[in-house]
Amino acid sequence: MDIYLYNTLTKKKEQFIPLNPKEVKIYSCGPTVYKDATIGNMRTNIFQDILRRVLKYNGYKIKHVMNITDVGHLVSDADEGEDKMLKSAREENKTPQEIAEHYTKLFFEDLKSLNIETPEIICKATEHIPEMIEYVKKLIENGYAYETSTAIYFDVSKLDKYGILSGINLEEQKAGARVEVDKEKKNPYDFALWIKAPQNHIMKWDSPWGKCYPGWHIECSAMGQKYLGEQFDIHTGGIDLIPTHHENEIAQSKGACGKIPARYWMHGEYLLINGGKMSKSLGNVYLLKDIIQKGYNPLVYKLFSYSCHYRNKLNFTWEGIEATSKSLERLKDGYQKHLEGTDNVEEDVINVYEEKFHKAINDDLNMPLAMGTVWEVVRETRKSPKFAQLLLKFDTVLGLKIDEKEEKNNTQIPEEIIKLAEKRQQARQEKNWAESDKIREEIAQKGYTIEDTKDGYKLNKK
Repeated sequence: MDIYLYNTLTKKKEQFIPLNPKEVKIYSCGPTVYKDATIGNMRTNIFQDILRRVLKYNGYKIKHVMNITDVGHLVSDADEGEDKMLKSAREENKTPQEIAEHYTKLFFEDLKSLNIETPEIICKATEHIPEMIEYVKKLIENGYAYETSTAIYFDVSKLDKYGILSGINLEEQKAGARVEVDKEKKNPYDFALWIKAPQNHIMKWDSPWGKCYPGWHIECSAMGQKYLGEQFDIHTGGIDLIPTHHENEIAQSKGACGKIPARYWMHGEYLLINGGKMSKSLGNVYLLKDIIQKGYNPLVYKLFSYSCHYRNKLNFTWEGIEATSKSLERLKDGYQKHLEGTDNVEEDVINVYEEKFHKAINDDLNMPLAMGTVWEVVRETRKSPKFAQLLLKFDTVLGLKIDEKEEKNNTQIPEEIIKLAEKRQQARQEKNWAESDKIREEIAQKGYTIEDTKDGYKLNKK
């Protein structure tokens, strides 16, 4: 059955035809490991997991590369500000390596909790400095990069067209719309490939241009080429990466080898919180552990993500999570009832359901439509192990572990207790131990205990 995917590069849905008929090569932009991954970040990883699973469902072997950005991602995309790793290290009084190790570990724990498959190749930016240096040298040799007193910049004017992914037209941009931090830049949109490090900069490496550190975009180009070649099948990421990071990856690849690195570019949309943006100032930045601490199976969030197509904005609410939690229980219960059933079901019926599901997932990963078929099978009045086996086959794509019985959780934590725990956590961070102890006692008086863990805290009902 043909697979159709929406390609950001061409702005249309296209039949997917891999370069190798037996193996699909994918590159996914991984996390910048300077802080916890949010549930918005996890939505992107769920979409990428579904892509993998759908391709495997269709019989393809996967070679999937994901990078870990542990250097080079500045706080601004406009080549200004400090490295996010250094900023976090200073704030937490740790070394950049300690920060990277800590948040990388938490990231993969979240993937495991969501039953997200780990890509075949995980590559850290700091372990590929030689490859990046060679890539920059190639760009200079090809006439696409130049050196200033502060950095090596990519010269966007040398491209036949810059902005083929985002549609940006440099000629139409208002003068001064983007701050030109380095006055030595030839063009405001030229971006840093390699940055010359100040004397006191912690993360820096020897290079032909002195002690330097890489720009953010060069790592993906260098590692993508190393592990997947000059051109591969699919490049994925969040929609926020289109206008800068992915646009610059394409520019670098065209400068180095004359090719656009991926044939299909796929992007997941934003997650909204109660209809608005997720932000620290609004106090609505949620992590997967927040869902778990409220007593929900983390796979509830994965199922919740299937209620909306990956290219549409998804609105997160706790009411929605509560409803989805009940849905996951019904799904697992429905599987068990079919497993224990004795009714006879014709193969033609099974085949019709399987074809509907297959057609849905192959239509640009249409999970809402695919889940419609899943629920049709669950609601079948005839209870048969054949339906149970079909649901298990569907679960190779869903990744919801439907054959594992749902443990009834009677310890769902009230919002009032969660808020007290967060207030106590803030007090601990400020080393206000008296306030911390006072809040612990208040939580205890309300019938709950709080346990401090390396990842934060855990609440339990007495």
